[in-house]
Amino acid sequence: MLLLATLLQLQARWDEGAKDCASHRAPPIQVQAYDAHTFVLRENLCATFEAPFMYLLIGSTRALLIDDGDVADPHAMPLAQTVLGLLPPNLPLLVVHTHRHLDHRAGDPQFAGLPRVEVVGYDLESVKRFYGFTTSWPTGVATLDLGGRIVDVLPTPGHNATHVAFYDRNTALLFTGDFLMPGRLLIDDADADRASARRVAAFIASRPVTYALGGHIELDSAGHTFDFYSQYHPHERALEMTRADVLALPTAVDRFNGFYTESGPFIMMDQMRILIAEVAAVLIVLGALVAWVIRYVRSRRRA
Repeated sequence: MLLLATLLQLQARWDEGAKDCASHRAPPIQVQAYDAHTFVLRENLCATFEAPFMYLLIGSTRALLIDDGDVADPHAMPLAQTVLGLLPPNLPLLVVHTHRHLDHRAGDPQFAGLPRVEVVGYDLESVKRFYGFTTSWPTGVATLDLGGRIVDVLPTPGHNATHVAFYDRNTALLFTGDFLMPGRLLIDDADADRASARRVAAFIASRPVTYALGGHIELDSAGHTFDFYSQYHPHERALEMTRADVLALPTAVDRFNGFYTESGPFIMMDQMRILIAEVAAVLIVLGALVAWVIRYVRSRRRA
């Protein structure tokens, strides 16, 4: 089951999911062709609320799949079948990940053991070793040669320690995973994220960027966030972000207060710190309540 549309530019209307997914009949994967050798894939919101984006870049000697989604079951999500169906016969495929979070690598088992397919490990040591970052992480830049198509690989830790971004020289598309996307920018390490934003901005300073394409869409056209776990995204904003957005990110991250900050189009948050603060607040309230109860009981006993 596959929905395919050919685009001269990325002006796709992605399926918005449904309030009642039981009655939603959309295909599990939507595919948009950016050009004859570049495809954008998205898992349907009713298949997974994460609705992650994946990117297929085809060269003359091999193809590159960036991320493989949130659903492992090939019957529920025929990702490998779909990707291989887009490739020329017998063309080798390299499967990589922007980072190790499960919604970007759950499809690994569908590709494991297939002929002419290599799946790169998602742990930090595997990432460093494969791209040659053993002694240059996170400041180095690696390249992947797909045959007539060079892709630069940039370490971008901050959202996650293993995060990398990809720059395709042929299309000037920058694939940014969860490091930069139209949604909540979840930051695990603010210092690393700030340094990554500066390195990426410096990298593109002398290069064109057609679009920056991230891992999810979590905003509507008015810039409001959809609820976490929502499988219905009416009036969803466009996937693509701009070169100006990439260049503005360092300043935005500089303004991040460590918990939650909105700066221009960016919504930045540290979920763990917010959770700790919420738990601490609950404990303080509970402690105050317990203290009041103890005082009350003591006063009643004295009475």
